[in-house]
Amino acid sequence: MTISALSCAILSSCKQETPRHSPEAQALMDRLEKIAQSGAHMVAHQDALMYGTYWNVNIDGTQDFTRSDVLSVAGDYPAVVGFELGEIELQGEYSLDSVKFDYIREASLAHYNRGGIVTYSWHCRNPLTGDTAWDVSSDQVVKSILPGGAEHEKFMGWMGTLADFFLSVKTEDGALMPFIFRPWHEHSGGWFWWGIDGKCTNEDYIALWRMSYDYLVGERGLNNMLWAISPDVRNCLDGDMVQASYPGDDVVDIIGMDCYCWKGDDVKAVTADYVKKMRASLEVLTELGKKHGKMITVAETGAEGVPNDKFWTEGLAESLKGFNVLYALTWRNASDEAHRGHYFCTYPGEASSEDFKAYTQMDNVLLLNDIK
Repeated sequence: MTISALSCAILSSCKQETPRHSPEAQALMDRLEKIAQSGAHMVAHQDALMYGTYWNVNIDGTQDFTRSDVLSVAGDYPAVVGFELGEIELQGEYSLDSVKFDYIREASLAHYNRGGIVTYSWHCRNPLTGDTAWDVSSDQVVKSILPGGAEHEKFMGWMGTLADFFLSVKTEDGALMPFIFRPWHEHSGGWFWWGIDGKCTNEDYIALWRMSYDYLVGERGLNNMLWAISPDVRNCLDGDMVQASYPGDDVVDIIGMDCYCWKGDDVKAVTADYVKKMRASLEVLTELGKKHGKMITVAETGAEGVPNDKFWTEGLAESLKGFNVLYALTWRNASDEAHRGHYFCTYPGEASSEDFKAYTQMDNVLLLNDIK
């Protein structure tokens, strides 16, 4: 029996003493299901409270977490805010996006206390080489961290550091804050070391997911999180492929996808292509969601630099029309000058800002105050 098969057998035979969802997580689940059934979707933005195109809490010294590019344009916060925990495994002070982990904790609680929803992603470094999550120089990384693998103990230490952070995010009454956790994303591709496109097998990926779940929930008691899986859009049209790497209904709460609008000279044509691929993939996700009884979402999206000033109404809104999607999370608005054009939402004075405002005023688009 392979290490992967053995780990799956061990994990599936373990009895979880921790209930799957804490009362707070179940309340979040019920809240999300109500939104999903409404036909509306929430506005979501990565690192929305950390920095914007021309500001940064790490530099400005204003750690009250009240700023947001979405707020500045639309007059309200995004309903969902995403935070990145990459490099927390190194036990340093800053994430791979140069944000203090202490600030991520505080901003998460600030958004939650306002009535918002938080989601975390984790671009974990390559435990075999020590390089970034994008180091795909070996197809043995996942095997090396499964039970019996050479890097298993090292990786479980990394998981322990992640768990310690999650256990520190507590509300004023001492309860663990409920959130959405989206690990091992875009696994359908081959650009991360956990990708099934040549970097690991479906069996290995499933074992990695279930090992992560078993440790965080079963051993560390972190049943305050909902688990979201999100393959990349470039593979989502193959429903059989997505199904083959699906970890199981008992360890997944939300099925999503990551889909970006890539650049091109003809912005109208590029936007039309984005709409086409989004809608085709959402049809597949909708069927998968029905099959497994799961909500669906667009876990990452946007167009870098927003080259089409009508992207929001002609692109994103058209893509989601008619689908019961929880939220669409646009990626971050980098603040450093070297990456000034690396933004996926809008900001005051940006060419698409008026269109974004029109988009957020649609009846089926929800900002923070719309979900309270």
